[in-house]
Amino acid sequence: MPSQPSEPSASSVPSEPSAPLTPHWITTPLTVSLVRGAIELEHTARGLLPHRLPARARAQCADGQLAMAEAQPSGVRLAFRTRATAVELDTVPTKRVYAGAPPMPDGVYDLLVDGRLTAQGRADGGNTLLIDMTDWSTEHRPGPPAAVRFTGLPSGTKDVEIWLPHDETTELVALRTDAPVEPLPHRGRPLWLHHGSSISHGSNAASPSTTWPAIAASLGGAELLNLGFGGSALLDPFTARTIRDTPADVISLKLGINVVNLDLMRRRAFGPAVHGFLDTIREGHPATPLLVVSPILCPVHEDTPGPCAADPDSLATGQLKFRATGDPREVAAGKLTLAVIRDELARIVRERSADDPNLYHLDGRELYGPSDEAALPLPDNLHPDAATHRLMGERFARHAFHPGGPFAERTGPHHTTTATGTA
Repeated sequence: MPSQPSEPSASSVPSEPSAPLTPHWITTPLTVSLVRGAIELEHTARGLLPHRLPARARAQCADGQLAMAEAQPSGVRLAFRTRATAVELDTVPTKRVYAGAPPMPDGVYDLLVDGRLTAQGRADGGNTLLIDMTDWSTEHRPGPPAAVRFTGLPSGTKDVEIWLPHDETTELVALRTDAPVEPLPHRGRPLWLHHGSSISHGSNAASPSTTWPAIAASLGGAELLNLGFGGSALLDPFTARTIRDTPADVISLKLGINVVNLDLMRRRAFGPAVHGFLDTIREGHPATPLLVVSPILCPVHEDTPGPCAADPDSLATGQLKFRATGDPREVAAGKLTLAVIRDELARIVRERSADDPNLYHLDGRELYGPSDEAALPLPDNLHPDAATHRLMGERFARHAFHPGGPFAERTGPHHTTTATGTA
């Protein structure tokens, strides 16, 4: 489990071209061999932009929310072996500003040394994305790059990972160290591909290596490929095809809450859509352990359909909250709630598992349920806080990775999560 950062320090420094470089800096080209947790790397005018969906998938959907979510590098990290005691990373972050909402903190960069969270930093500068929640219109304002510097790292050869902010689009510009680096060799860990909503993406987590999937991967000894997309776990066929075509040793799908949030479909469409999603994945992973996870407890949507909307009254208090705007009386006509979706997912997995012994189900309330609500309420009525992310990660690891769990017996070869490059 990642521990709290200590001794080494981090700072954000200007990254203008005229800024002098310390003579001992070694600049290492940023290539796919240094990046883990991305599907593709896009070459931009400034550097490399990690994507968590391939270009062919992105071309099939013009939704701005999905475009923002998949380009936010949740679970993406630079990974290398080095003797360096100082590391500097130039990036161009894109910071979100929601009109009328409290300012969002800058994204966090986590530095891990030999798997231990050792230091954290933030990047000043970068682009700004202004978002109007009344009509979800946006305005993009370009800004300068910045550098995050980590100093005082332990001497000697070590494995270093820099986890990029999970909720802040980040272009990679340059990597400098005071000793040579080489790509981190494969460590024999199984690759866990996880897909889910903003909760899996990491909303309200304290930092990128402390989202619940990151914590579960650390405890389970797995390499994480996080395809959690805020607001966009919608059973899209292109997402299923991405999972189908991506090497993985174990796979989990946390489905349901975004379908309710957007009031996207009715019960008649939901079941066949889940079947189709699973069918597509099984085309590429016919025997890979596959765990379907239903939604965690979310009181506002347990028995009330969507759509979900920002509560305007909460903005006056300085804390954004969400509310369900549907009518519970419409459930009888086929509208979806979390209670309905849990029943449907349990039924589908139960029926399919008769012919698919590697298909498993987990009720999401085992990760966060009624007994947790009083002590750990959802701060905005929708997303867990940092403590709940840790709790969920610990519980998922115990369920999935420990002896007797669906991921305990890993099948097939172990893979890395090296991205592919795109023009």
